[in-house]
Amino acid sequence: MELITTPLEGCYIIKPAVFPDPRGYFFESFNEQRFNEKTGLNIHFVQDNQSMSSYGVLRGLHFQKGEHAQAKLVRVLKGEVLDVAVDLRRGSATYGQHYSVVLSEENKLQFFIPRGFAHGFVVLSEQAEFFYKCDNYYNKASEGGLHYADPALNIDWQVPAVQLLVSDKDLVLPRLG
Repeated sequence: MELITTPLEGCYIIKPAVFPDPRGYFFESFNEQRFNEKTGLNIHFVQDNQSMSSYGVLRGLHFQKGEHAQAKLVRVLKGEVLDVAVDLRRGSATYGQHYSVVLSEENKLQFFIPRGFAHGFVVLSEQAEFFYKCDNYYNKASEGGLHYADPALNIDWQVPAVQLLVSDKDLVLPRLG
């Protein structure tokens, strides 16, 4: 497992060691001890989630507040997405900044988003199966979000705006400012 730092402190890209052979491939997708040693964190994931979406579906930007905040480790099982994290930690040198990475079944990269960040993704392939681990349980009363098209964020979602499929709930999320 290779740990790749990003410009946002605490966000990491995880590149697994993949072992291909004539039968296919094998890789360890997660090892808590190795992950914690490499990151210097003490993360224990308690909930796994999975979604399937079609081209242009944008999910986000979401977060959990307060004691229900969540760190996430995300990856794509099938297809390709642009995955985005936005730093919402007041006082952080990168507050309000975002980082994006393409995750796909081919590159097998994973993206770790710590607590204090908003997260979202858009599907770049015909379909995508998205998988994520969370270090805290979901709590509806603690959910929050940011509008995906907030001009202060200026995120290039890599899909034409007219082709984005966004939920009614996400269309009315507030702006950062």
